Amino acid sequence: MTTRPVRLGVQVAPQHAEYPKIRAVVQELEQLGVDILFNWDHFFPLSGDPDGLHFEAWTELASWAELTSRVQLGTLVNCNSYRNADLQADMARTIDHISAGDTGTGRFIFGTGSGWFERDYDEYGYEFGTAVQRLDALAEAMPRIEQRWAALNPAPTRKIPVLIGGGGEKKTLRIVAQHADIWHSFTAPHDLERKLGILAEHGAAVGRDVSEIEISNELRGADEAAADAMRAHGVTLFTLNISGPDYDLAAVKRWLAWRDAQNR
Repeated sequence: MTTRPVRLGVQVAPQHAEYPKIRAVVQELEQLGVDILFNWDHFFPLSGDPDGLHFEAWTELASWAELTSRVQLGTLVNCNSYRNADLQADMARTIDHISAGDTGTGRFIFGTGSGWFERDYDEYGYEFGTAVQRLDALAEAMPRIEQRWAALNPAPTRKIPVLIGGGGEKKTLRIVAQHADIWHSFTAPHDLERKLGILAEHGAAVGRDVSEIEISNELRGADEAAADAMRAHGVTLFTLNISGPDYDLAAVKRWLAWRDAQNR
C-alpha cells in the first residue's frame, strides 16, 4: 500500500456560467479544503446546451492562480494538439510562477492528453487526424516540453508535475511510463490491477519504476465502496466533476469527508 495521502481534485467545468460565478466557486472550493482544482481544455460545452456559455482553459487557470493561495491547479486535461509544444511549456512555466505568489513554489500541474472532441478541432481549424496520430503527436511533444522547461529563463519554480490522462494500453500507458508523475483515467475498479500491470511492463521497457507515479481516477457514478476498491488498488488521487450553472458542492463535501477518513 502506498504511503501517499488520499487527495481530492475537483474539475470545475468552465461551462454554462458567467465568470463571476466560476470565480466564487473556485474560492469556495479552496476554503473547503480540496487539494487540486482542475478545468478542461475544450472550446464548447460537453453537456447541456452545446452552444452554451463556455471559457478557455489556460487563461482561466492564470486567473485561478491569482485567486487562490494553497490549492494546486491544472487542466484535466490540456489538449496537446491545439498548441505548439514549446508554447505549452512556456504557458505552464508562467502559470507555475503566478501560482507561487510570494512562496517561491508553484502550484501548477501540467495535465495533458492527446485530445478527442472533434468539434473543438473542426471549428477552430485544427487538424483532427486519427487517434493514433494524436497520440504520436503527444509522444513527440513531451520531450520538447521537458527540454523547453530546462531552457526557460526564469526556470519553473520546481519540477512541474506532469499528469497524463487516458487508458490506452499500447501508446498512452507507455507515454505515462516515460513522462508522467500522475496517471489519470476512468478505469473501473475491477480493471485497475490489469491496467497497472501493463503500466509496469511499459515502465520496465523504458527503465522507469512506476511506483513513482501517482494513480488518479474519476469518481463519476462511484460510491464509497467503489472508491474503497480503487484505493485498495493504489489510487490516491480522486477527481470529481461539477458543472455550471449551479456548481452543486454537496458531492464535494461528501467526498472531502471520505478523503479525511482515509487519511486519519
